[in-house]
Amino acid sequence: MTPILRAERVTRRLGGEVPAILVDDVSLDVARGEFICIMGPSGSGKSSLLYLLGLLDVPDAGSVWLDGDDTTRCNDDQLAALRLSRLGFVFQFHFLLAEFTVLQNVMLPMRRLGRRQPEAAREHAMHLLDQFGMAAHAAKMPAQLSGGQRQRVAIARALANDPLLILADEPTGNLDTAATLNVRQILRGLADAGQTVVAVTHDTGFAGAADRRIWLVDGKIVPDGPPFP
Repeated sequence: MTPILRAERVTRRLGGEVPAILVDDVSLDVARGEFICIMGPSGSGKSSLLYLLGLLDVPDAGSVWLDGDDTTRCNDDQLAALRLSRLGFVFQFHFLLAEFTVLQNVMLPMRRLGRRQPEAAREHAMHLLDQFGMAAHAAKMPAQLSGGQRQRVAIARALANDPLLILADEPTGNLDTAATLNVRQILRGLADAGQTVVAVTHDTGFAGAADRRIWLVDGKIVPDGPPFP
């Protein structure tokens, strides 16, 4: 079966007086429905690799394939269209727009893509909010929510356009223990239902829910990492 996501010998360098290699000749296959956690010490290139996999950045060498298509052949507009239609993102800081309600935040990606009529988009957004226990908060502003609630809304927003996969960068890094467990259960549940998830995390407890853990050191994948609960 063709991997839903494939990195082939990707390298990303940072220019300057003292050039640095952020990601160093990394190859990685992600299967459909797999939950993968990328781990490693600070500065190891975890987020840099995730941004390459999520088409938020482009490699200096190598290629990233999404559902069988070589994305290195795409221009900036094509990459933006792929991100909107086929990928969902969850970050440590939820990046909900403060001037919009919870419901409006979840509807935004659908409005940008334009595949659903407004009423259908609203119904889908409410369905997602209900899935994560947030339907009763649809009319609230993000500032009225707890950190864990905001992250649940961010996950709902990431799913708005029915993406091929979810990419999460430290999705529990700003949450307390209870909210961390909740987000971990949500992402594990999504994977169990067939959604592909790739997450960067420093939390071994969170990573313990993954199907596979990848340890990154100095931009390279290495075989040995920490023990997992």
